[in-house]
Amino acid sequence: MTPSDITLLVMAGGMGSRFGGDKQLVDVGPNGEAFLDYAIRDALAAGIGRIVVVARTDLDALFREHLERQHGPGLPLTIVHQDTHGPDRRKPWGTGHAVLSGASACPGPVVVLNADDHYGPTGVRRTVEALLAGGGSRGVILAFGLGRTLSSAASVSRGICRVAEGILVELVETHGIRREDGRIIADDPSGQLPDDVPVSMNLWGLPEAAIARLAGQWAAFHAVHSDDPSAEFLLPEALDQQRADGLLRIDVVGTDEPWIGVTSREDLEAARASLAGI
Repeated sequence: MTPSDITLLVMAGGMGSRFGGDKQLVDVGPNGEAFLDYAIRDALAAGIGRIVVVARTDLDALFREHLERQHGPGLPLTIVHQDTHGPDRRKPWGTGHAVLSGASACPGPVVVLNADDHYGPTGVRRTVEALLAGGGSRGVILAFGLGRTLSSAASVSRGICRVAEGILVELVETHGIRREDGRIIADDPSGQLPDDVPVSMNLWGLPEAAIARLAGQWAAFHAVHSDDPSAEFLLPEALDQQRADGLLRIDVVGTDEPWIGVTSREDLEAARASLAGI
C-alpha cells in the first residue's frame, strides 16, 4: 500500500448551528482559504491520491467554485451529498452517516477529518504514516492535549481518549467542556479533566473494513432512532463500538501541534491570526 491508495474524506455537510450558519467555506486564511483547503494541500503533499468532500446539495456550486479557485481544475475531487444519502431530514444524521455517504467513492483506506478544523501542519501526514505502518488494517486517531483544543468563547464537546501502550482502550464523548478559574471542567460526564488528557478531534485513519462495517451499524442505529429529529449517528461512537467488539484496533498518534478551529463566530479572529503564519 502506498499513500496514493488512500482517500481524504472531508466531512462538510453540517449545519453550523452553534456558529450561526455554514462555516465550511468561511475564509480563515490570508488568501481566502477555508480550513478544508489546508487539509487538501496537506493531503496532496503526503501523497494521498483522491479527495472526497461530503457536502450538501445546496452548497454544491459554492464548493466547486471555491475548490477550483484554490486548487485549480486538476484536483482529484469527488463531491457527494450527505442529504441525498437518506433518509430525508433537515438536520444531518451525524458524522458516521457522513462517512457512510461518501464510502462508495473511497476504495481502500481513508483519512477522515472535519471541514472546520485545522490539525497542524503535520497532522494529515502523521496519520497517513501511521496508517501505512499498520498495513491498512488498523485504525489511527490523531490525539491532541485537551487544553489546546478549547474555545475561549463557548463550551465544547470532545472525545476523551484512554490509551494503553499507544492503543485506544476507551473513548468517552464528553460535553460542556470549558475552562473555569484555571481548571478544565465538563458537564457530561461531570468532573474536572487534566489539561494534557488526549482527545479526538475527528482526524482518523481508517481501513476499508472499518468503513464497510458502518453500514450495519447505521442500519441498527436508524431502526431505533428513525423518529428522533435530533439523534446523530456519530463516527467516534461507531468506531469505539468496533473497537470494543474486537473488530478494530485503533493506534493513537499524539501531536504537540496546536488545533485551530471555530466553535462560534467569536473564535474567527483568533483562528485567522493563528493561520496567518502557516
